[in-house]
Parts: sequence; C-alpha cells; structure tokens
Amino acid sequence: MPKLSGSRIALSCLAAVWLGGCATLPAMVPAAASHALTDVSGTRLARVSAAGEAAGQPDMSGFRLLPEAEFAFDARIALIRQAQASLDVQYYQIHSDELGLLFLRELRDAAARGVRVRLLIDDLYTGGQDDLLLGLAAHPGVEVRLFNPLPSRAASLSARFLFSLHEFGRINHRMHNKLLVADNSCAVTGGRNIAGEYFMRSSAANFIDMDVLSCGPVVREMSKGFDRYWNSEQVRPVGNVVARAPAPDAARRHFDEAARAGLTGLPLRPRDVMERSSVSQQLEAGTLALRWAPAQFYVDEPGKIARGNDAAAFSGSVTEGALRALDSARRGVTIVSPYFVPGERGMAMMRRATGGQPGRIFLVTNSLGATDEPLVYGGYTRYRAEMLRIGVTIREIAPGITGKSGQFGNFGSSISRLHAKLAVIDDRRLFIGSMNMDHRSATVNTEAGLLIDSPELVADYNTLIGGTSRANVAYRLRLSPDRGHVQWLELDADGNDIVHDDEPGGYFWLRFKNWLMSPWVGEELL
Repeated sequence: MPKLSGSRIALSCLAAVWLGGCATLPAMVPAAASHALTDVSGTRLARVSAAGEAAGQPDMSGFRLLPEAEFAFDARIALIRQAQASLDVQYYQIHSDELGLLFLRELRDAAARGVRVRLLIDDLYTGGQDDLLLGLAAHPGVEVRLFNPLPSRAASLSARFLFSLHEFGRINHRMHNKLLVADNSCAVTGGRNIAGEYFMRSSAANFIDMDVLSCGPVVREMSKGFDRYWNSEQVRPVGNVVARAPAPDAARRHFDEAARAGLTGLPLRPRDVMERSSVSQQLEAGTLALRWAPAQFYVDEPGKIARGNDAAAFSGSVTEGALRALDSARRGVTIVSPYFVPGERGMAMMRRATGGQPGRIFLVTNSLGATDEPLVYGGYTRYRAEMLRIGVTIREIAPGITGKSGQFGNFGSSISRLHAKLAVIDDRRLFIGSMNMDHRSATVNTEAGLLIDSPELVADYNTLIGGTSRANVAYRLRLSPDRGHVQWLELDADGNDIVHDDEPGGYFWLRFKNWLMSPWVGEELL
C-alpha cells in the first residue's frame, strides 16, 4: 500500500468530494455478544478429537500439515460438513469466485442442518459482495460480521480506497487472520485465504502455501481468540454497515441464486503428496491420523490496530512471540516467508543466530518474478546482500520452474508464487500461521500463529521438501566473487549452474516501477 504524504491525502480527499463526497459509516449499533459453544462432547468431531487425546496426553493437541491445495480445501469442507453444533470462520479474504461461492454455500447448508455459523471477514476486499453477504446472513443460523469496515461500499478497491481516504487508518489496519473452527474441536489455520489462486484454480498464477489441521486443547484457545474478535469494537454486523439492505426473503433468494455458480467440489487423488488419505475420507471412517504434541497458539488482540505507535503494537504481538522463538534456536532456523522485510530488529536477530557461522539460517522467499507484491520485494532487497554477508542461506521461488517440480501440487501452465508462512526451529519446533516477516504483520495488521513442539511434524515437513537443496526448484543466491553484488543460480538441463548477475527473467517494467515508487513507500507500509 503506497505511502501517502499529507498533501497527497488532502488532494485525494478533495478529489473524492468532487467526485461524490467522502463516504461515512452508519451509526454504530451494538451487536449481541456470543461465545464459542462448549457443550459439544456429543458431536462426531469432539469424539474423534477425544479419541486422539486419550491415546496421547491430556495437554497435547493433534496436528496434520496440509501442504497441497486440494487436500487443504477438502479439510475445510470436511469439517464444515461434519459439524453438528458450530462453525466459527475468520478470514482476511473470501472471494466471490466459483471456489468462494462453494465455500459460502457449504456454510449456508450447515446452518440449514442446525449448525450455528459465525462468519467474520476483514472488509478490505469485500467490495461488490454486500448483497451476497447480506443474503448469507439472512439465512437462519448465520451471522456475518466485518472487521474494521470501510466507509465506502463501492465495488472496486480503488474507488473504496479513494472514498475512504479521510479515514486512512481504516484502510491501513487489517485483520490478516485465517481460521476455521468446527464444533470447538477441530480447526484449520495457516496461510490460505478462500480464493481460486490458493487452491490451484487460477490459470495464471497459483500459491505454494501451508495450512495445519488441529484437534484437541489448542482448538479451545483458538475459539477464545475468535470470540475476542467477534465481540470486539472493531467488528460490525454486515447489516449495520450496509445502509440499505434488501428484505430477508429477497436477500436469501439473491444468495441462493449466486451460490449456484459455485463449484460442486474439487477433484482429489487417493493420496496427497505425503501419501496420506484425505481428511474427508478419514473423518468418514471416524478417525484422524495426527501428530500429537504440545503447542501454543498466538493471536493478536483486535485492538492492536488502535495502538498509537509501533512499540505498543509490537508488544505482545504474534510477531514478538515468533521472533522470541526464533531467537531461542541453538542449531538452526528455516524461515519461509513470501514477504520478508526484516528491518533492523530482524537483522539483529539474524546476526545473533548466525554468529558468523554460515548455514544456521535458511530463508525461502519470492523472487521478483514470483511475488505478487513487488514493492515489498523492493523492501526485502535493501537487506538481501547484507543477509548473504552474515551467512544467511537464501532461496527465491522461481515462477517458471518451482511449480514444475511436482512437490507442491499440480500448477499446470500457471506460475508458482510462495504464500506459506512458517519457520522450523532446531528441527523440532514448527511455527505456522498468517504472519509475514515484515513491519505490516508486526505492528499494523492482526495475525495468528501456532508454535508446535513436534520433531515428528518437522520430519513430515522435511520429507515434503527433501531433496530440494540442489534440485532445480528455486534460485540459489550468493555474493559475486568480489562480494559486490548478488548472483542467482539455477541448473541447466545437464545439471550445471547458470549464473545470473541480475534478477532472472528481466522484469524491467517491475524494476522500473519499484524504482519509481520506492521514494514514496516507507517501510512502515510494507
């Protein structure tokens, strides 16, 4: 999001007034508080979870990594269909594409079975969805609320931005969390939003991402976190945000008609890339194959977005917890982050961690050709050479070759982009969630994450990426022989190194735009 000077904001607001006036939100109407259901022991999902807990230890929770898109979506749909009491759903984005409509239709159908559905969506990308969300909320048993709603209800993002500039804080501070909790017993969290490109449905570009299925005590902590958002002053029911809502019957008809355009489902192979059957198959059989381990759930307070300065926002944040865990490493750390702008705090942590010993930090992030946020990539390049100098090993996802490896799903003719957010600490602890390693996640947006103490789960991750250190799945970065600039290495057909002295692929227009915009974009907006 570009940094805007005071004069530019003023000029933009004047333009907004000239075009139609700055939008305003309707008066706040307090919404009824509600909380996660706790009397769920009779549900199927609670019984499956309890069986696993009994086999392990009472303070342990069960986990399964979901690296492959179609299987990660199947896990969400399986939990929705198996739910008997409640569904608490929290996302940064739910697109109204064919996959998003399938997801919303499943929530409607769950409510029709008597399941209580609470859906919380960040409002930044809901442009053009007011009628759809009002229609879903008009179905009995469904509530839909919006986090930090924008004053403008225009369909396009640019128009919403323009007509909401007089409340820039509403535009800038977002809820980036991703969470689905079923019957307060099982949950899916991680990096994926609900849109086609997160689940291999885009013909142009698809994301490499990671979610985790959780069962057991940690899910109750997730539900408490959801409740804090649901009942916070930063959240409003969708009907309180949209000034002129249709009658309930008309709203329901509109939703039902729109939902028919959704997919009927995603095709699944018998086994995923880690040779496991799907979550839906396992739940039909009444069991889940999970890794049981102690874990800690981190979630930012919704009021983080109202704190007055970076230090206050960072204190107690998910990022602070993650950096503390990374700083505790004794042998080594792997960091996977699509948007990586370490800042001085992160650089100091990496200097301590490397201790002058190369190879103790392994970083995977996007190349210029793979990123969907070129300006953030520009922020990362300010630190890249220095990271190499202090001994950080860096790999950048290559848009044309990473997806063709077959290790992250079938990308078809589309390019691959990294979106997973995780870290491996000393080959025994795994951090996974919605948080990027940048200033925005640390102090501007809200985030959530899991720290799981499980060498077995880390071994699952290592099995997934095994053999990629030399394979042609990402660019390998190094300093030139004179240590003056960065070089990118890839393999040719014979396994020999091809050395690039500039970002591979050219991308001259992207580089020019970054050069043009960088003076206007401070790191606090990345």
